[in-house]
Amino acid sequence: MDLELIKKLVKLIDSSGITDFSVEEGDTKIKISKRSSGSHAQPVMQPVSLQPEESSPKREMPALEKTAEARPSNLHEIRSPIVGTFYRAPAPDADSFVKMGDSVTPGKVLCIIEAMKLMNEIESDVAGKIVKVLVENGKPVEYNQPLFLIEV
Repeated sequence: MDLELIKKLVKLIDSSGITDFSVEEGDTKIKISKRSSGSHAQPVMQPVSLQPEESSPKREMPALEKTAEARPSNLHEIRSPIVGTFYRAPAPDADSFVKMGDSVTPGKVLCIIEAMKLMNEIESDVAGKIVKVLVENGKPVEYNQPLFLIEV
C-alpha cells in the first residue's frame, strides 16, 4: 500500500466526522481511529500484521493494561498512538519538548515518535503538569504504551 495514500487517508479521516476507518489490500490491513478527549481528536494508526491472521502469533501486553488501573484518578496517561522510536527533543542537540514539572496545555508537543522515517509529533490532549516521563530517549515504543503521566 502506498505511503502517500495512507497519509491522505489520515488527513481525510482527521478532517471528517468519521471516527473509525479500516481497509484491506491483500494481506495488508490498516485501521485508523480517532481518539477523542474533550475537543481535541487525533488520528491513531494501529500496528497491523502483513501476514494472514492464522500465522500471526498473538501478543498480549498485560503490563500496559494494568498500568491504568494502578494510577490515581488525577493522573492522565499519554499513550503512543503508533509503534516507533521515542525522542524527547526535535534534534539530538536540542532541549527536550517537556520535562518533569512542566505545565502543558492541549496541543502542546510532548515528544516525537519516529516510524518508517517519519517524525510524528505527539501532543498533549489535556492541560496539567508533567509528573513522569515513562520512556527513555531513543528507545522503541509499542502501540498504546504509556509515555507520560500528567497530573490534571
